[in-house]
Amino acid sequence: MITVNELHYSNTNTYLIEGGSGTILFDTGWAGTFSVFCKEMGDNGKKIQDIDFILISHYHPDHMGIAQDIADSGNSKILVIDLQLPFIHNSDIIFEKDGRVQFHPIVDEKVKVISPEESRGFLETLGIPGEIIHTPGHSDDSISLWLDDGYLFVGDLNPLYELELHAGTEIEASWKKLLEKDPKKVYYGHARTVETDERSELFPIVSKIMKYIDKSYSVEKICRKTGADQSFVEDVNRMYLTHQNVGVQGILDRIEIKNK
Repeated sequence: MITVNELHYSNTNTYLIEGGSGTILFDTGWAGTFSVFCKEMGDNGKKIQDIDFILISHYHPDHMGIAQDIADSGNSKILVIDLQLPFIHNSDIIFEKDGRVQFHPIVDEKVKVISPEESRGFLETLGIPGEIIHTPGHSDDSISLWLDDGYLFVGDLNPLYELELHAGTEIEASWKKLLEKDPKKVYYGHARTVETDERSELFPIVSKIMKYIDKSYSVEKICRKTGADQSFVEDVNRMYLTHQNVGVQGILDRIEIKNK
């Protein structure tokens, strides 16, 4: 059984994923957040020594800033996907110019490198069935972690509620690959975790409301037709009319952000 511990100690959401025979820390925070990371781990009843591997969604400073600190303080290794190798030092110069924080660059000789094709076999050794998928769009080195239990970790891949804005781009192509797996839960780097099962019940209701809006029905009439709460209908109406070409998926995502 997979356990996901959501760690909120910086502006970046990070996740400790526990499998049957190993653990992965997905992403870290900005350099200088190591002490609060340790406190957050302790508050969740975990120790740094519990981490076996650190997987970075992409090598921007707010996702890899304390990766080497964590690796040096415990027994973990940084797991690098081969296509990420040219990018792992991209943020070094940013921290070098910022004298306010202490930063330890990744030690190339200590990382564990695998390909996306090898990821399923590797994850199996940790008791974490799934795979690592290249999902460019936010950055060329972006990867997502898919778990067969239905969990999806996407880092900074643009959220689903923005998908209409990225038609025909790498972002849309990456999401298309991921959505084909029918995820139950999506874990973002900066947005709230999305329970996709929750939205399945709302999808047909929102779809009906949008059709009635197209027919110029009043809010009161739409409420009678659908049985939906007036405030919910008003929210859908406002979002639908103020966002050009928005679909049902976009409406559901905007409702989630509104209620964050």
